[in-house]
Amino acid sequence: MDQGMHDGLHDGSDEGLHDGSEKPVEPVGMVLGTDDATPLDFWVAIAEGQYLQLDDVVVCDRPVPGRDERVAISGVVSQVRARHEGARFDSDVFLIERGVLPAEVVEAAKVLTTRVEPEVYVPPLPGAAVRRATRGERDQALFFDRMEQKLPIGLGRDGDTLFANLEFIDGTRGAHVNISGISGVATKTTYATFLLYSLFNSGVLAEDALNTKALIFNVKGEDLLFLDHDNTRLDEAQRDRYRTLGLIPGAFKSVSVYAPPRRNDPDAVPDVSTRTQGVHSFYWTLADFCEEELLPFAFADAEDERNQYTIVIANVVAMLKREGMRVGDDGAWQVDGVTLRTYHQLVDFVRERLEDDTTRPAWAGPATGAGTINAFLRRLLTSQKALSRLVRADVPIRANHRIETEEQVTVVDLHNLDDRAKRFVVGVTIRRTFEKKEQSGLARPLLFIVLDELNKYAPRDGESPIKEILLDIAERGRSLGVILIGAQQTASEVERRVISNCAIRVVGRLDPAEAARPEYGFLPAAHQKRATIAKPGTMFVMQPEIPVPLVVEFPFPAWATRISERGPNPSAIGAAALPDDPFNGLA
Repeated sequence: MDQGMHDGLHDGSDEGLHDGSEKPVEPVGMVLGTDDATPLDFWVAIAEGQYLQLDDVVVCDRPVPGRDERVAISGVVSQVRARHEGARFDSDVFLIERGVLPAEVVEAAKVLTTRVEPEVYVPPLPGAAVRRATRGERDQALFFDRMEQKLPIGLGRDGDTLFANLEFIDGTRGAHVNISGISGVATKTTYATFLLYSLFNSGVLAEDALNTKALIFNVKGEDLLFLDHDNTRLDEAQRDRYRTLGLIPGAFKSVSVYAPPRRNDPDAVPDVSTRTQGVHSFYWTLADFCEEELLPFAFADAEDERNQYTIVIANVVAMLKREGMRVGDDGAWQVDGVTLRTYHQLVDFVRERLEDDTTRPAWAGPATGAGTINAFLRRLLTSQKALSRLVRADVPIRANHRIETEEQVTVVDLHNLDDRAKRFVVGVTIRRTFEKKEQSGLARPLLFIVLDELNKYAPRDGESPIKEILLDIAERGRSLGVILIGAQQTASEVERRVISNCAIRVVGRLDPAEAARPEYGFLPAAHQKRATIAKPGTMFVMQPEIPVPLVVEFPFPAWATRISERGPNPSAIGAAALPDDPFNGLA
């Protein structure tokens, strides 16, 4: 680097550039004059003996004619380069290293402006000293100083805490979180549960934290069945990261787990293999199915809205409810004197009514053609395999057979269900939960719904009952205190209106082709490239107040994410779990 430039960093031009203390802040470089400097971005030549890395926060000042105060321009480093000054050809590098050609190594960093204070949008002047932001300047550059309710969302590259504004999550000024990334690498679900842990334990919700609920759908493996168990792999370095965030590391304290019954099991035992206690088996009785008009969710695949068999669905739903009644205490349903106790019996009954010439007009509609009825019947018959263990009245009613959000975190395990059954459970559960929240008329306490594989439930094309509910939550949920935390591998395959209503957008590791999609236009070009090589545990978080994404690293889960990590359940009543009885003490 030119010695004059280096000396210029100490010639008094940085006078007054400090954080309010007596000791001035050492500049790291100067604004380049060979690249355009604009109010939105500029390049910094890095001084000898100094360095800048990606995501560093820097500040420079400039005077403005006619104004007494200087304008402070803050930004985040988005790119860093190093090159030889004086070289013309690629092969010159060998001559320069041997001392044959004179040249200087120059490093420069590109800065994306995040804040201009006061808001006089002028470019920084070439030669202006640039300094690494102090704590107060960092908070100002990233708008943390304006956040009244700061939610810790992870650590920055400097090891300090990064925040999100709760007002853009809880519905005050915006709501909903969307997370994208490659399956198994982007740690989408892990980050979603980390956000919940921070919400419940950081104090940002104050007294509302105790009554705030989370409904999590577990769609892959049994990784989320041990949220109430400490993680035995959490080392002291990771514990320190939680403490830096202002969190006490540990498991979730209030968790209930629901799983579907095993297929063809007369006792409706939960279909899980790793967690053998503290799991409720969920299902719907025939009476629930008919009274709550759940049949449309058996046809929850996204279909062309021009299909006419939806008319048959509406008629069958109305007839089952109007002509039927609850019998006994096991949830059986009786229609036209016929008692239905299994889903197979229900399907056969409806098929008979639609095939009978005398009953067909009432059950299908007077002007419905045979082709439409057959299309309905084909789909109804194929639903039996998926729903027979979920809709039943052939077992004594269990006290906890309905999914309820009584505990702080409710996990609904779906991984052993096929896609059609998953859609049914997700659609019915979210609709009932949303309706209960709507009936309460209160936005607080909040209810968070965590749903992975969002592209399956709210796909870009087609219509379905689940998609309608998720759209309703995306558009009206913030006013009712229902917050969606959705995740998917490809945001390009999710309904646009669901994505556009998410105030907070998070990106983990991305496929290169997916990263080029317009849905990721909020990421600067450098961040799009970085997202294709991001390591697990690194997320790019975009929020409305900050014009550039925050690159966040979050700590290893303090709760068990698989059976091999499972430690004691800290909330279990009674004796601690013994080595020879790993499930002892589970609620």
